[in-house]
Amino acid sequence: MAKNLTVGAPLRLIVVFTLPLLIGNLFQQAYALADTIVVGRMIGVDALAAVGASGSLQFLLFGFAMGASAGLAIPVARAFGAGDLPGMRRAVTTGAWISLAIAVAITLIGTLGARWLLSLLGTPQELMAQSTTFLAVFFGGSLATVAFNYLSAVIRALGDSTTPLLFLILASVLNVILVIVFIGPVGMGVGGAALATVVAQLISVLLCLVLIWRRMPVLHLGRADWAIDPPLMRASTNLGLTLGFQMSIIAIGTALLQYGINQLGTDAVAAFTAAMRVDQTAVVPLASVGVAMTTYVAQNAGARQARRILVGVRQATLLAVGLSLLLGVAIFFGGTAMVRVFVGDGSPRVVAMAHEYLIINAALYAALAVLFVIRNVLQGLGSTAAPTMAGVAELVARAIIGLWVVERVGFIGAILAAPVAWFAALIPLLGAWYFHHRRLVAQARTEQAEAVATEIAAAPQPCHAC
Repeated sequence: MAKNLTVGAPLRLIVVFTLPLLIGNLFQQAYALADTIVVGRMIGVDALAAVGASGSLQFLLFGFAMGASAGLAIPVARAFGAGDLPGMRRAVTTGAWISLAIAVAITLIGTLGARWLLSLLGTPQELMAQSTTFLAVFFGGSLATVAFNYLSAVIRALGDSTTPLLFLILASVLNVILVIVFIGPVGMGVGGAALATVVAQLISVLLCLVLIWRRMPVLHLGRADWAIDPPLMRASTNLGLTLGFQMSIIAIGTALLQYGINQLGTDAVAAFTAAMRVDQTAVVPLASVGVAMTTYVAQNAGARQARRILVGVRQATLLAVGLSLLLGVAIFFGGTAMVRVFVGDGSPRVVAMAHEYLIINAALYAALAVLFVIRNVLQGLGSTAAPTMAGVAELVARAIIGLWVVERVGFIGAILAAPVAWFAALIPLLGAWYFHHRRLVAQARTEQAEAVATEIAAAPQPCHAC
């Protein structure tokens, strides 16, 4: 089930690897979509706003876990690309120990500090009780969520993007069923929406482990594989925590923006929540191409295939930009209808605000497409400085808008936050890619010269004595 991405046509490999990621990410968005639709339609706009008010905190803690999982999988992909299977298994267990520590920390912080964190964000008092309940249940199941993210990242690092898709589909279907049952017949309120997600992901983790045991012998781990390797632990921790920190930086900026939006009232929070759900679903194809590039680049870097990296980056960038234009057109014509799915027809002001958000953001998706590709390429190369600087740039942009601009200009400030953050992040990313590109070009020339020399040496030599 593992797949080597160091041989074959780059664009075809990237597209084939991306498609399951795309489908899987769409189903992953179904978690949030199901929660939002059911909560908004079955409980009401206030409940929808309560879930939305906790969204930035979910992104803060689980964004860190997702970024860390991606970082921890990079040594796995490199070792696999280099053909070092014992090293690959040691990298897997090292990441597992680190993931366990992350899950415990998220559980403690999220459950014990939910109300305090919501207060820091200036959550409206009328939303506080429901938001606290949602977060407490959601973070109580952190181990299942972190485990699923890490297992998925490891399997993708081996070039298999299909297996995680199967379990995401299962988890999404279970989530839709459970959220309706928990909120409807059982009457659990917003806590039921959070519990449905936790239960669905826990079942997916268990089934994923069973599949690995039965059909993925390359991931069968022995007692010796679980021994801690200090150098590898340091390297994996550096990558995992750095990428997790990058996601957290972005999430902190989002939280500060959420603070500004919370001051605008329940309608603004509900509109922002509905628009964000549509927006997050719309950009899934762009994010999927980016995630595919991390594995593609990491494997080819391990195999010392610089030319393949350059070709893949160029082709993936063109693919992502083309997709961004198509998505922008779809949002322009269908954005309002999608927002009404969440809030119904009884909240015209919420629909109008959300539609304005979507139109402006969708017009600038091309910048986001380039950002996704270049950031993930740099991560696949093991670069941590530039993506971290990009995260800081996003944090600063969102913080300024959330704490200063929104207060002065209103909801239009919240609308402009994401595009401003994208362009700010692109500055360090494109600067870093310029220097990595030059290094890869030089390396590709060296590889080509070595290949020519090898061919000449292997060719039959003419016999001058004949």
